[in-house]
Amino acid sequence: MDDHIFLSYSNNVQRTLPPKNRKHPEYESKGFQYRELVPETIGSDNLREAVKLPPGVDINEWLAMNTVDFYKQISLLYATLEEFCTPTTCPVMNVGRYEYRWADGITVIEPKMVSAPEYVECLMNWIETQIDNEIIFPKNPGEPFPSNFEDFVKRILRKMFRVYAHIYYSHFIKIVTLNEHAHLNTCFKHFLLFVSEFQLVDKEEMAPIKDLVETVLKP
Repeated sequence: MDDHIFLSYSNNVQRTLPPKNRKHPEYESKGFQYRELVPETIGSDNLREAVKLPPGVDINEWLAMNTVDFYKQISLLYATLEEFCTPTTCPVMNVGRYEYRWADGITVIEPKMVSAPEYVECLMNWIETQIDNEIIFPKNPGEPFPSNFEDFVKRILRKMFRVYAHIYYSHFIKIVTLNEHAHLNTCFKHFLLFVSEFQLVDKEEMAPIKDLVETVLKP
């Protein structure tokens, strides 16, 4: 079983993803007094072309290489926030009313509520385990990828998106204070353009920060 997204209400009832087009007032009011800072990126003019599959390159090789790169990027970005994203400041892994519960389907079967730092730590360890598994990510040239390799990539990138969403929702003010917002925006734009190019993260998964996604992807 994979982890799940829950929508929390004041009466503590938990429900799954809300209907499409539902408004998210917390998101719209929290963040986006910083809306003018979101488009600021570093040297990202060619990102739309950079994500496209190069001629003659195997699609699985391209997915694998970029997945590993995105993992390194998000690891470094989150590391700058570890002292600010704590079990006290972020007792739940959430983006506004959307809550993410952790499960890896192996050691943790039933999705459980954890703090944001615990969720991210579990996620990074899990991604590293996936990447180090040579059956999933073959290391030697010419070795075959599993027939369902894209499914592994989708699951990794879907979970990775949640870390970006949490950073923007809960920690963007701190990112601006640290003067790291241009770098964050560049990494996120690269990530979004790539997953959009190959349809690797569903629109429903992006719903908690739908407005931000649309702003970043705007030509």
